[in-house]
Amino acid sequence: MSMDDQLMLRMEGITKRFPGVLANDNIHFDVRRGEVHGLLGENGAGKTTLMNILYGLHRPESGEIYLNGKKVEILSPANAVELGIGMVHQHFMLVEPLTALENVVLGISPERPPFLDLEPARKRFTQLCEEYDLQLDPSTEVWRLPVGKQQWLEILKQLFRNAQLLVLDEPTSVLAPAEAEQLFKTVRRFAEEGRSVIFISHKLGEVLEVTDRITVLRDGHVIGTVPTSQATRPELARMMVGRTVILERKPREKIRAADPVLLIEKLCCKNDRGLPALKDLNLALFPGEIVGVAGVDGNGQRELAECIAGLRKPTSGLVRIKGVLVDHVIADPSLLGYIPEDRRKTGLSIDLNVEENLVIKDYERPPFTQKGMLRWGMIREHSTNLIRDFDIRTPSPSVPVRHLSGGNQQRVVVARELCAKPALVVASQPTRGLDLAAVEGVHDVLLRERNRGAGVLFISTELQEVLSLSDRIVVLFRGEIMGDVAAENTDINLIGEMMLGHRIEELAA
Repeated sequence: MSMDDQLMLRMEGITKRFPGVLANDNIHFDVRRGEVHGLLGENGAGKTTLMNILYGLHRPESGEIYLNGKKVEILSPANAVELGIGMVHQHFMLVEPLTALENVVLGISPERPPFLDLEPARKRFTQLCEEYDLQLDPSTEVWRLPVGKQQWLEILKQLFRNAQLLVLDEPTSVLAPAEAEQLFKTVRRFAEEGRSVIFISHKLGEVLEVTDRITVLRDGHVIGTVPTSQATRPELARMMVGRTVILERKPREKIRAADPVLLIEKLCCKNDRGLPALKDLNLALFPGEIVGVAGVDGNGQRELAECIAGLRKPTSGLVRIKGVLVDHVIADPSLLGYIPEDRRKTGLSIDLNVEENLVIKDYERPPFTQKGMLRWGMIREHSTNLIRDFDIRTPSPSVPVRHLSGGNQQRVVVARELCAKPALVVASQPTRGLDLAAVEGVHDVLLRERNRGAGVLFISTELQEVLSLSDRIVVLFRGEIMGDVAAENTDINLIGEMMLGHRIEELAA
């Protein structure tokens, strides 16, 4: 059998430009039948653009695509589905008010239009769930499903359409470790059935665990394709970033303090839907420590951060920062530095420029205002110092913040929130959507804050970074703390079990 006969997909010379950006530059990429092929690269490396071309969302300026040896033109996602290509996007494409079954059949023409008979689809849905050991009820509305179940529903949609080439974009970002392991088994089973999988992830460990080959993109170019059996984590990181990146646990001295900087007592609150989000939560955080909050996304993390910052009103319970009761928005920058989970919606005013965003909390105070007039010279000096100290890559302080990369937008938020050396730092998903180099930078800054004596609450769904950065770890499940453990040398499986709702007392019994 020739090499071409082994290939399910071959993309030759793919080039795609956007205004001012060469997103894909003469990319050659292929996937064999029955292969799980990892696609690695930092944000902006060109991974998403390449997959959007494969799925018919973009048209390349040049290049050719071959499926099973035949040249194809993919003009739309519907066209891609007809060709047997399925894609599970990082941000789900589900219609929340509809049931799981209705989402699966959405877009498929009924056998006897205009009549819709869901019974055959229901039988196939149930059969696929049994076959792949998926615990999904076809009649449940999507909004009632936990995010992990929504991920499986997206995959079930592709199985229902009998996709032969499946693209999974960051598929474990909403899964607990045990759920991720189940996904890896399912992905391997796809490959054994002769399907091919393109597995996009920034988590080097899972790419090394589940793939057969790995292709690395950087700045729109293919840096290389390597067999997974010959790949190492440091080498893949170097290929992605162009230099050595260290995300392992870094040494730190213990800092002992008697009084907590953050004290939470019996905290209860509701989420945006009016449902309970936090239930009698108690937590003490001391100066000079990083407490990591682990858990699958949607288990009360956002509500916890917002209650501490005074952005969400508790239904009962107390939050104190350095003994000060939080009953309104904390505006004192020496008390709290708050890095919200959505930098573009909550952390920044993206239509303002860099220097305006850097003083947006303090512009009414001296030295930035005098006798009701803004002192632009002082604002420019302040922002220039922060740009230097926090390594914000911007041509000038007057550049609109929307034009910066995600990593540099995050640096603007971090610089503004930490420049006053606050007693408490709440960092909610501070590395979400960032590439390896930017993640390393955020970790270094938070560790620096901890070492100067600040208390740091580090909320992340990335379990590996919670383990590497934290001094203590608490695990949230449905608004309750399942356990509180020292981070160093802790068992990752123990954390994973707590993320699924098992209390540490039960696991120790």
